[in-house]
Amino acid sequence: MADAFVPLFAGFARALRSAGIAAGPGDVLTYCRALTVLDPADLSDVYWGGRVTLLGRHEDIPRYDEVFRRYFLGGEALPEALVAEVATDAVLALPDTEGDGPEREAEAVLGLTASAVESVKDKAFGVCTPEELAAIRRMMARLRLTPPRRRTRRTRPARRGPIPDLRATVRGTLRRYGEIDELRRRRRRVKLRPLVLVLDVSGSMADYSRHLLQFAYSARRAAARVEVFCFGTRLTRITDELGERDADFALAQAARTVVDWEGGTRIGDSLAEFVRRWGRRGLCRGAVVVICSDGLDRGDPEVLANAVERLSRLCHRLVWTNPHHGHGPAVGMLVAGPHVDLVVRGGDLRSLEELAALLPRLG
Repeated sequence: MADAFVPLFAGFARALRSAGIAAGPGDVLTYCRALTVLDPADLSDVYWGGRVTLLGRHEDIPRYDEVFRRYFLGGEALPEALVAEVATDAVLALPDTEGDGPEREAEAVLGLTASAVESVKDKAFGVCTPEELAAIRRMMARLRLTPPRRRTRRTRPARRGPIPDLRATVRGTLRRYGEIDELRRRRRRVKLRPLVLVLDVSGSMADYSRHLLQFAYSARRAAARVEVFCFGTRLTRITDELGERDADFALAQAARTVVDWEGGTRIGDSLAEFVRRWGRRGLCRGAVVVICSDGLDRGDPEVLANAVERLSRLCHRLVWTNPHHGHGPAVGMLVAGPHVDLVVRGGDLRSLEELAALLPRLG
């Protein structure tokens, strides 16, 4: 890289530090070394080289984009192709075309364009090709779910808060020989609500079970208090199996544990067992329960209605994800509908991303 570019990129790092991003001298050196391999005159290489080397937290990405836009583009919007999600590791294998020249190799490295990624996100799991399903699983592995938060009864010191801290105020007074300098305060602590996922792995959900399990694995890795259950004709807890670090091994363990995979459907009996064995013991207290099923139940509708009603009273919010939502309700959905707080789609990656974005607002 030419020496003329070094002050430019060092100034960019200073701008990032001014915006509150911890980009140290070592990060700047790594950034400059990376651009000796990349093309410092290519805006895409400059953007992604800095994003990989200068950022340490995912939540700093919006500020990084803002500083990059001001510093290199004079305040103009970032080009859509520059920030396409496919520029990360979610790359599809492109179909073979004529020729094996450099243009073809570059196309294979870049993968899909932003428009292609968007079309895959909106495509139902059941009609995706194996290459598209592999890309969806890679994108879903990066999905981060954040359950809603709630205030607890425990408190913590705070600069401003509704609760006076008399003990801390008295201690401060004693240190100042009886002179009261300020009234110390406290506020309630905030913690994540538990998240419970109940997945339908029956035969009618065969096109979606694997991806819902991947969705549950991402949730299990993102938050501490996540419980995962599967059901077909019986209920099976797979929380421990999904706790493995290796995703393929965790999913294989879960598949071996669930003995009724792609079998019959007993939604009412399974939910009744869940309420009896787990819900009444406090697992659902203050939790958000997400049921992923198409509602095609072969059991007694009255059993399903009673189970969903009891479950809705035990948990904080009850959400039903239906991959066939909008294509005519099944009997199970008609029976459970009055007791469900929210019904959302769940048949493609876009709908699961919308569910992940919706969860923090259910507090």
